Amino acid sequence: MGEKPDETAVQDKGTESHDPDFPEKFLAFMREGWRDSTLPVGPRPEVPNHAKRRAALSAAFPGETLVIPTGPERVRANDTAYRFRPGSDFVYLTGDHDPDSVLVLRPSGSGHDAVLYMRPRSSRESDEFFRSRHGELWVGRRHTLTEKATELGVETAPLDDLPAALADLAPGRTRVLRGFDELVDLSVRPYDPERSGVRDRELAETISELKLVKDEWEIAQLQEAIDATVRGFEDVARILPADRPVSERLLEGVFGLRARHDGNDVGYSSIVGAGEHATILHWIHNNGTTRPGELLLMDMGVEGRQLYTADVTRVLPVSGTFSPLQRQVYDIVHASQQAGIDFIKPGVAFRDVHLTCMRVLAEGLSELGLLPVSVDEAMDPESTVYRRWTLHGFGHMLGLDVHDCARARKEKYRDGTLGEGYVLTVEPGLYFQPEDDLVPEELRGIGIRIEDDVLVTATGAVNLSAGLPRTADDVESWLAAQRSAGARLPG
Repeated sequence: MGEKPDETAVQDKGTESHDPDFPEKFLAFMREGWRDSTLPVGPRPEVPNHAKRRAALSAAFPGETLVIPTGPERVRANDTAYRFRPGSDFVYLTGDHDPDSVLVLRPSGSGHDAVLYMRPRSSRESDEFFRSRHGELWVGRRHTLTEKATELGVETAPLDDLPAALADLAPGRTRVLRGFDELVDLSVRPYDPERSGVRDRELAETISELKLVKDEWEIAQLQEAIDATVRGFEDVARILPADRPVSERLLEGVFGLRARHDGNDVGYSSIVGAGEHATILHWIHNNGTTRPGELLLMDMGVEGRQLYTADVTRVLPVSGTFSPLQRQVYDIVHASQQAGIDFIKPGVAFRDVHLTCMRVLAEGLSELGLLPVSVDEAMDPESTVYRRWTLHGFGHMLGLDVHDCARARKEKYRDGTLGEGYVLTVEPGLYFQPEDDLVPEELRGIGIRIEDDVLVTATGAVNLSAGLPRTADDVESWLAAQRSAGARLPG
């Protein structure tokens, strides 16, 4: 018997160990009779934006080589992969959405020369186009090197040339965005392990900090994703019964349909929390059911076709109207959110937006008779007992990632100030766990969060997700209008 093929080697070639041994007559037949085709591509409108970002990154690291991979497909189960989603930093610098690609910025007299190493279309001169899982009969028509260069405005090279290019890099003068591509990480070994870790971290930090300010094109992409999210919430409201249970997963699926139709996908796992599930901050099991009289919390966002994502949360009264106690809690959260939005403008501290929102929540908790101390004592950094009922902060940056700019230095983000062009969420919430004996029984199982996506302008804040209502009265009216309009399909 022959040796069993090495599994890694087989997968690297894009084939599987269970593939058949095709007879030569079949192979010869498959190699003939194919008409060539070209893609009608031209430069994308956003090419200048990506070029500016690469130039800004280049200016931060003069004389050094920068390696930014997007990463490969990831195995979901055995020989099936997750749907590929490119690395956000890589997309930010190139606009490319294909797997395995690597951007290399090499020092030159003018700053850096950019080369995108990519897997080009499979040639008919080999059997790859029909035998490899990377081949066009498996995944569809890929770009040629020239087509990709034209579309993205960057020089391209075959992915097969990458190992030699990486082997030629100068030790101690190279930074790598690590953690995305194991082969790249292994190929560019640290010259000084301790110092290289710092150097690579500085690259990741710099890219994150460049992403803090959104340009006009990025804001338009975010608005497009947010508008689709508004339509998704409308879709869900239109099929939400007032008088009978319905599964959380049905609601998740209806929103997911809108996300796939109007965008690329959902920007993160949708949170659909009915009743007490709304008190679980990252409830993504979505295996419960709605019940008349209870609340429904939905934290969902469409990821647009250019991969910028929305992040919006709304709470709906399933029966159509809030009970007096539900409304009281809802109004506290809304007042907290409004205070935060009103406070936002260039130059204010991120941390102070948080404290502004939290003080309103603490005051509301005091009015509910829950705080064991005064509001001032509760707000003391040595206490913060109010956070028993609101564990998370007021919000986060938003962009290509739902938690964008996450690798920025604290002094530039969490401990920094807001700037014009920042986009962030404002999402205070109150959560009363069903097992919490320190709250009255009638409050247990109520969870409320209101979240909107806000652009910082020269004069203050603009709510990009204002297409969805926020006050209790407006939510009730909106829900009634959606139910009256009836179900619809995206189109």
